[in-house]
Amino acid sequence: MYPNASPTLLRLVAASAVLLLAGCEIPGLGPDPRIAQRDAEAKAIGGACRHALRGLEDCYTLNPKAAKASVFAGWKDMDGYMRENKIEGTPSVLGKMDKPERSERATDIETEPHDAATGRSRS
Repeated sequence: MYPNASPTLLRLVAASAVLLLAGCEIPGLGPDPRIAQRDAEAKAIGGACRHALRGLEDCYTLNPKAAKASVFAGWKDMDGYMRENKIEGTPSVLGKMDKPERSERATDIETEPHDAATGRSRS
């Protein structure tokens, strides 16, 4: 290549080039941020399920799109945190909520103000 260059100088140049390129981040070659976000959300779901005194199976059923391994990791982390700090969970009210009873039919609900005497809308 270079007839007058010493082998140590070539090694030094090659080593410095490798070190300079090792610090570069090439766009698009790193991990997808959407995958990291989904993983963090699944961990948060698991932690919330543990805090709500919900079992893992119920948590998996209520969140079928969340990654099960990440949900478990979040549940386990929250369990350790709650035991370490002696925190009592808050029972979930999701299953205890009653559906409101509908006393009127959907056609009886007024969407526009009407005159009681004529039955016509005021607009």
